Amino acid sequence: MHSLLLFLETVNYPILIGFFISSLALAISPGPDNIFVLTQSISNGTKYGLATVFGLVSGCLVHTTLLAFGVSEIIKRSDTLFFAIKLFGAMYLLYLAYQVYRSDASILLDKDNKPAKTPKKLFWTGFTMNVLNPKVTIFFLAFFPGFLFSMELNTVIQFYILGLLFMLSALIVFGTIAILAGKISKYLTSHEKAGVYLKWVQIVVFVGIAVYLFLSDK
Repeated sequence: MHSLLLFLETVNYPILIGFFISSLALAISPGPDNIFVLTQSISNGTKYGLATVFGLVSGCLVHTTLLAFGVSEIIKRSDTLFFAIKLFGAMYLLYLAYQVYRSDASILLDKDNKPAKTPKKLFWTGFTMNVLNPKVTIFFLAFFPGFLFSMELNTVIQFYILGLLFMLSALIVFGTIAILAGKISKYLTSHEKAGVYLKWVQIVVFVGIAVYLFLSDK
């Protein structure tokens, strides 16, 4: 109990809250994962969409583990390398913001009814999509280090806590998309500017995190 209280006293809660809000905003922004969840839910039903969600979210554990045990050692051994990671992260996020700026703001949904797959198969499809996507590992490397929230707590534990918060944010957003797939699809197709608004939300979030990451201390 005493050790738990000590742990709670060392946590920088504004950093954790900022990380969670940023994760929610990124999950809401249109991308291949949430569009895939939306199309599976529309084509096959909510249960199948949720199976896809759990697969995608579970895959984040693999990336979190790679990040935790790799980057933690770098942080322990070298301030210079940590600064290099931080600089890389800020530049990569600015690059992502530029890519979003150049992209088409329209949101395309493939609503063709396809033969229903089993929830188990969709779970493994989502899991494999996430784990085998090197961009997710790079994004985690760019995103997580600037949000370490405790001077005393082991960095491996901190990365896992951040990973779990990221997974929770994705579960909330993607799960909501799966449950409300029909209404979300109808809204997106009837409001042409929805894609534009979501596009600029994503740009602002990427740029904001990049600036924060560059200014953050170890």
